[in-house]
Amino acid sequence: MSTVDFDQNFINLESSLRSFAYNLTKNEEDAHDLYQETALRAVSNREKFNPGTNFKAWLFTIMKNIFINNYRKKVKKNTIIDSTENMYFLNSGSVVISNDAGANMLMNELNGMINSLEDSIRIPFMKHFEGFKYQEIADELVLPLGTVKSRIFFARKALKAKIIAHYGDYNLVRAKLTA
Repeated sequence: MSTVDFDQNFINLESSLRSFAYNLTKNEEDAHDLYQETALRAVSNREKFNPGTNFKAWLFTIMKNIFINNYRKKVKKNTIIDSTENMYFLNSGSVVISNDAGANMLMNELNGMINSLEDSIRIPFMKHFEGFKYQEIADELVLPLGTVKSRIFFARKALKAKIIAHYGDYNLVRAKLTA
């Protein structure tokens, strides 16, 4: 593959590479750095590419390997090696214990709301929540598939109404749950 063909193919794949980099890093700046490092390695190892093979896969493999290597370096860098005589030194002093009481109370309230639903809609909803597919629920409960889907929809609708009635604006509750 000539240098011009190589460069043109690389340019054609730029948006795909940038998207993949962002998918890996979940950070715009890290994605940009990963893309640049991939470009550098690809150009400097251009002679190692075998013409007739998948150029896109070659580039994505380079990017994935760079990401994995960088991740391993970060993990190693954050590893603390304790050389003190005191065996409990790392565990002394600034121990932070998180308090999940608010989240636990919220989950208890939500579970109570779910349990207050009628059995006809609660049972299919909980099965779906637990990961069962619609058809599996229909087979187990000996119901038509459409009925199962409807009951799950009605359970969601009733649960949403209960949440709004209890907490107010649904979007505010969702913001609290994700925060």
